[in-house]
Amino acid sequence: MMAIVRFLVRFVFRLLFRVEVRGRVETSGKMLVVANHQSFIDGVLLGAFLPFEPTYLVHSTIASWWYFKWPLKFIAHLVIDSTNPLSMKRVVALLDSGATVVIFPEGRITVTGSRMKIYDGPAFAAAKSGARIMAVHIDGPLYSHYARVGKEYPKKWLPKISLTLYTTSAIAAPQAKRARDRRRLASEQLRRIMQEAETAARKDTTIPGAFLDAVKLHGRRRRLIEDIRGREETYGQLLKMTLALGRLTSKWTREGERVGVLMPTATPAVGLILGLMAMRRVPAMLNYTSGRDGLENACRIAEIKTIFASRTFVEKAKLTSMMQNFRAARVMYLEDLRDRFRLADKLWLIAFALWFPRAAIRKVQPEEMAVVLFTSGSEGKPKGVALSHRSILANCAQLRSVIDVSCGDKFLNALPLFHSFGLTVGMVLPLIQGCRVFLYPSPLHYRVIPELIYDRDCTIMFATGTFLGNYAKFAHPYDFYKVRYVVSGAEKLSEEVRRVYLDKFGQRILEGYGATECSPVISVNTPFSSEAGSVGEPLPLMECRLKPIPGIEKGGELHVRGPNVMMGYFLDNRPGVLQPPRSDFGEGWYDTGDIVTIGAPGTITIQGRLKRFAKVAGEMVSLEVVERIAAAASPERQHAAVSWKDEARGELVALFTDDANLKRDHLQSAAREIGLPEIAVPRRILYLETLPLLGNGKRDHMKLQGMVEEMVNQ
Repeated sequence: MMAIVRFLVRFVFRLLFRVEVRGRVETSGKMLVVANHQSFIDGVLLGAFLPFEPTYLVHSTIASWWYFKWPLKFIAHLVIDSTNPLSMKRVVALLDSGATVVIFPEGRITVTGSRMKIYDGPAFAAAKSGARIMAVHIDGPLYSHYARVGKEYPKKWLPKISLTLYTTSAIAAPQAKRARDRRRLASEQLRRIMQEAETAARKDTTIPGAFLDAVKLHGRRRRLIEDIRGREETYGQLLKMTLALGRLTSKWTREGERVGVLMPTATPAVGLILGLMAMRRVPAMLNYTSGRDGLENACRIAEIKTIFASRTFVEKAKLTSMMQNFRAARVMYLEDLRDRFRLADKLWLIAFALWFPRAAIRKVQPEEMAVVLFTSGSEGKPKGVALSHRSILANCAQLRSVIDVSCGDKFLNALPLFHSFGLTVGMVLPLIQGCRVFLYPSPLHYRVIPELIYDRDCTIMFATGTFLGNYAKFAHPYDFYKVRYVVSGAEKLSEEVRRVYLDKFGQRILEGYGATECSPVISVNTPFSSEAGSVGEPLPLMECRLKPIPGIEKGGELHVRGPNVMMGYFLDNRPGVLQPPRSDFGEGWYDTGDIVTIGAPGTITIQGRLKRFAKVAGEMVSLEVVERIAAAASPERQHAAVSWKDEARGELVALFTDDANLKRDHLQSAAREIGLPEIAVPRRILYLETLPLLGNGKRDHMKLQGMVEEMVNQ
């Protein structure tokens, strides 16, 4: 009888919801099935489409509802009470008997659109019984009338639904003295498994494809993107801009060509980037702060023949004279190309492309190159980093699985789009997630940006620690009243900035870590797992290994591998030739060059760049430790440490600072107070009114290195 009922339910759901089941599973042995909880129909979905007949764990409150009592008579189930610890012992006994058990570890239907907290009980039962874990990621019901999310989410009666089956081995029995700690550690393992399942369930598509999916889901009238002009564009308007600019720029470029983009952080830049991608061109994001040499080097190593730019931006940024004499590539201004959009192009756009956008764009594979970014050059010549559609979208999926980004959020992106964080997190993520975003062309306007966050009701902001510190100086305590997340990356976050945001705004900064080569995020602190001083756990599906370094006792050099790692480099010595990532651990591994330690829960703590260690009197000294001492001695000022060769002591360290009153004895006192070795106190302190910064907010150590070497030589 039950087999017939399951068949009929499966038939109806496949007909109405186009249910797709992905992944395979072995049905032998005891197994605990865990699933995310998006709607009231999730249990029916699992009952109809799982390839076995399990026992369902039902909360006592739900089991008492009258409309559930009748169907529960026909289903194998066990009623549990989350307030009764003995309930989980019954679950362990059930698993030990060889049964397959299904549970929703969140204990409730999501109201955020993302995963809620994971209860300890299911993980404890899995660890205690040794049962294998199968995580099922349910996708689709969130956008139905059977979900419990707010009105900002689009609602459909019959959305397409997918179930992704992700099987792992049993949870390792946690080693801890207290039972509470063992349950917590088991719960963290289960949370990690469910995050990996969500990331693995992502659709394998391209950035234009994901954008069109979002247009279809959220509708063309949904407001999406606003910039300094004060005009908020909808999905439909951005789609029109994308198709028009794609058609226009394709007249001067060919498929697969790397095309330079010299634009500010504004809506037309987003339309241009998406348009180039849609027509199977590869936008190469040029850093307009790198000067003529930097731009020419970028064009040479990536073999860029054509650059599309905004004349208005070039004039306002005072780049006119540089671009007039630019010979490395042909520069074309979008303002000059408007008249080249002929009647035939307009008819193509209005009569065909806007009606059938998927047919209008070129066919692109997810593994193809999506964009070329250039490293900051803070430690040498910039390199071209090729990222695929798959790697960027994988990074977005990884972030969505660890931080609840909802359709009700609004991003403030003031980072340049040539910065990988500004591109992936500030552009691609909100576009495909249905979040609104405000684009601002410069992160240096410290008075304006806090006011914009307040005026535009932004809920998510991100920047480097230096920029965050400067925003805090000028922001009113109420400016960030609606902000849910403040994310810091690209450089070490100082304790002073962390404290100011907590005391002045009531905001906990989530510090993250990444590299352009990883699209860019490698790890981040989250609401579920946050540890001050660390950069959080590695993102789901990322592998990390440490390479021992002679002279460094604590930690090692971090090497990573994952779906978000780059396709490869364009290097100065082999222009136009893509060199795939490889490290001492083999193909596909990326050597970050950072010395880190990894704690018991998996949290990463950065000790410093390997290149930013100096060997002073035979001991390895991290220049970041030197900067930490300076920050402790003078917390409201900016500091940067560099080293130079010395015949007597091997290397010596100099500290650049904008604090004219900072003395060496202040540093010695600070080092003693925070327990750092006195050998890390620099012998030379050099005052600068303003420390030089790169376009992404990092301190320009190459420029400082040149300055100190020049002083030493003189």
